[in-house]
Amino acid sequence: MLIPVLSTATMLLVLLGLGTWQVRRLAWKQDLLARLDAAEQSPPVPLSDAPKPFAKVSVVGRPRPDLAARYGADVIDTPSGPVSGAQLIVPIERAGSLPLLADLGWVADHAPLPALPGGSAVSVTGYVRPAEHPGWFSATDDPVARRFYTLDPAAIAKALGLGTVAPFTLVALGPPPANGQTPIPAEHLPRPPNNHLQYAITWYGLAAALLVVFVVYARKGPSA
Repeated sequence: MLIPVLSTATMLLVLLGLGTWQVRRLAWKQDLLARLDAAEQSPPVPLSDAPKPFAKVSVVGRPRPDLAARYGADVIDTPSGPVSGAQLIVPIERAGSLPLLADLGWVADHAPLPALPGGSAVSVTGYVRPAEHPGWFSATDDPVARRFYTLDPAAIAKALGLGTVAPFTLVALGPPPANGQTPIPAEHLPRPPNNHLQYAITWYGLAAALLVVFVVYARKGPSA
């Protein structure tokens, strides 16, 4: 019985460890979601040079619609059916600070970019989105067409001829515009999925099943 006991004990420790890890992740995720809820309900704070990720902030600056670009690929449902589109990225120049890339919301692929105010300062409220970096399976950017699939401010700014920009993106928050106009900004801060309780139950359940199987095996004896 030595080998079955050692094997069962090892697997039991692994399963219990995975379950406990998921319980800890559950507590961490619940705290994160609570902080996101609190941030969403609170008024925005002025954007600093080093904001926390997903902080709700406001910024005043001069948009550059002449350097507008598209990011990503999203399909939304409309009264006329599904429509493919992307997020509208517009640089915002700020007095005394680095230019900032702002994600102003979803726009359709087939339609021309909406007319945006240029020349005068505007105020934008949104949340801070950390920079992305391309991975093995990332789609290839098309700088000539100003179409990007990785939200990397430095790479996008270089393609647009901007030089150095803030190392994060501001994602605009607001209600959907009337009469089907675009861009359509985000309505809420992002909420990561919270499946850790189900995962913990799964790992603990497997540990219990393993223990039951071993008890049945031990009662029958190795020669059964």
